[in-house]
Amino acid sequence: MIEKTLLLFFALTLPLAAAALDGRVLDAQSGQPIADAQLTVGALVVRSDARGVFRIAGAPGKIAARAPGYRRIEQNVAPGKPVEIRLAPFRAKALYLSFYGIGDRGIRNQALDLIERTELNALVIDFKGDRGMIPFKSSVPLASEIGALDITTVRDIRELIATLKQKGVYLIARIVVFKDDKLANARPALAVRTKKGGLWRDREDLAWVDPFREAVWDYNIKLAVEAAGLGFDEIQFDYLRFPDAESPVFSQPSTERGRVGAISSFLAAARKALAPYNVFIAGDIFGYVSWNLDDTQIGQRLDALVQHLDYLSPMLYPSGFRFGIPGYRDPVAHSREIVGLSLKRAGERSKVSPLRFRPWLQAFRDYAFDRRVFGAGEIREQISAAEAFGSDGWMLWNPRNDYSSAGLKSEPSAAR
Repeated sequence: MIEKTLLLFFALTLPLAAAALDGRVLDAQSGQPIADAQLTVGALVVRSDARGVFRIAGAPGKIAARAPGYRRIEQNVAPGKPVEIRLAPFRAKALYLSFYGIGDRGIRNQALDLIERTELNALVIDFKGDRGMIPFKSSVPLASEIGALDITTVRDIRELIATLKQKGVYLIARIVVFKDDKLANARPALAVRTKKGGLWRDREDLAWVDPFREAVWDYNIKLAVEAAGLGFDEIQFDYLRFPDAESPVFSQPSTERGRVGAISSFLAAARKALAPYNVFIAGDIFGYVSWNLDDTQIGQRLDALVQHLDYLSPMLYPSGFRFGIPGYRDPVAHSREIVGLSLKRAGERSKVSPLRFRPWLQAFRDYAFDRRVFGAGEIREQISAAEAFGSDGWMLWNPRNDYSSAGLKSEPSAAR
């Protein structure tokens, strides 16, 4: 009797165990296969092969898909039938809006007007800004406990996201990770310390949290999951690094191996938590990381970062290249070369598609050299260099959210 029961059990479960979803991922415009696309069912993620082919065990009713250079999608699938997934090509061309900028109706409407009139099609929005503040009433308990919600600039984040989505705007949630004055002051045990034991502060008199501390990882990952659940297309981690100073003291020795390991471990944990949301993951990196063979003393090394990020976003502001680059010692006079050669160098060293890069470009006045205004010429030179490299779009940074159409093509982007 027992043997018959077991045979019946295996007979009933075998077809279910053997069931699988076969499919192929194609470019919606060219019809060409897309290699290394990510297909997500729940927390399970598989990748397409060189022919765009994939197989997922089981018979899911819905599948999500994404690949750098394309819009992400979700698609219903019929059990037992091969599925064809077509991804629409997309290049994000974004403006940054700060903690205060996203909540100011005038600033926000000016940005949306530029999106309507020019090639822009995306916004990078402070989800957690440079001072550790969050612009809306986050549901993450620690955010409220440490005072990160003391100032509300966005009353209804869901309504705002819905409005922006209706306009076809690609949404990127910027989360400042290890520069967090609110968390450091409220939880000193998690903070970077001075050699005398006090809170270490940077040139802006802001405290940082220790990148070795898993409690810090957990807080930022919970915020990232919240952003993904709200509908952001991409999570962008900024200040994804150790402080660029020699004096701070951390909970572990600050060796290159340790620093790179901490950043990589945080990103691996974030990627795992975000897997069910089919959201792109990006990281902002120092411009000189494209050139340096070590971790630039901050834990950022291309070979490690590329393993965990969909997009690498080097900050290629000419004003930030205080030592220039080989052959160009006056970076603000050579915007095109700074952007183009830095991307070329990063692409050669990382050996990944140019679509894995989306650089930050300078849209603010120079502060380090001759104080020149970065107007139409400088902005267009940077954009042209990024596009010639083949990057997945670009992002304009102005900390005051002071943007114009200077340097931008007037025709609206076809990919909305």
